[in-house]
Amino acid sequence: MKNKIRIGLYGTNGHQIQNKLRDHPLSELYAVAGFDDKTISSLGITPKIYSTLDELIADKDIDLISLCSPRRSEQAKEAIRCMLGGKHVYAEKPCAMSEKELDEIIKTSMSAGKVFHEMAGTGFEQPYAAMRDIVKSGKIGTVVQVLAQKSYPYFDTRPQDEDIDGGLMLQVGIHAMRFIEHVACAKIADIETAQTKLGSTKEGDLHMAVSYLIKLENGGVASAVANYLNPRAFPSWGNESLRIFGTKGFIEAVDGGKSTRLVLNEKDCGPIEVKELSEDYFDMFASSLLGKGKMPLSLEDELHPLRMLLKARE
Repeated sequence: MKNKIRIGLYGTNGHQIQNKLRDHPLSELYAVAGFDDKTISSLGITPKIYSTLDELIADKDIDLISLCSPRRSEQAKEAIRCMLGGKHVYAEKPCAMSEKELDEIIKTSMSAGKVFHEMAGTGFEQPYAAMRDIVKSGKIGTVVQVLAQKSYPYFDTRPQDEDIDGGLMLQVGIHAMRFIEHVACAKIADIETAQTKLGSTKEGDLHMAVSYLIKLENGGVASAVANYLNPRAFPSWGNESLRIFGTKGFIEAVDGGKSTRLVLNEKDCGPIEVKELSEDYFDMFASSLLGKGKMPLSLEDELHPLRMLLKARE
């Protein structure tokens, strides 16, 4: 068994993991493609440098390819090519832009025997991992209603073509859906949406705000908002909130996750205990590939929030 996984990185359109790989105990940056000279010079090491994804796939020494593709609408096909070429895949969200593409990714992962994961760690960062543990403990009882928000700043440089980054509904809204499924542990049964382009400074396909009305499989309900309306004066890039209401109390995180509270029917418990995590979602992925750990979600459960968004979008 290998001691470290050799990683190839393709593209920088998203949260590429080059900084994560510095002195990583389980993996190493081996090669890149689709990187500009400035980004390459900032890596701190000199990996193999390729021009195309196909060159990365052809390199037999690479175990896993991390995709932040220049056009998100092409990323599902590229993920499938990687797996058919013998590589595991870690893909920026949204990993697919249609439910058919999502099914093809899962099918190819199974048939090729290669592991696929989306960069789906929203619910496994703090304080959301601690909130997930409280929900799973049953402390707030049966989850009846969830309120989720994800907001980013607007810049004129945001792509007007939603095929480039997936667009507001998918690439921002996915966080809110993960809050509901991966933190509140309530599976989504149906989503209705309403979007607007109001507030954009340019002509194009970019939506500025979206609202979601959601039915949960357990009979509960949820609502969520996502937008590009977070003021730049707000102290964090992402302005997110999450409130989970159960039959025995509620739990919340507001102000970008900086403030938390647990209130039970008989006691206001105040802020929840938030411990530093020993690993993030990529660490879990690397550990699982080396036979040293397990992923916290099945692939179907990991991708179900996206599946339900794609159903709503289509």
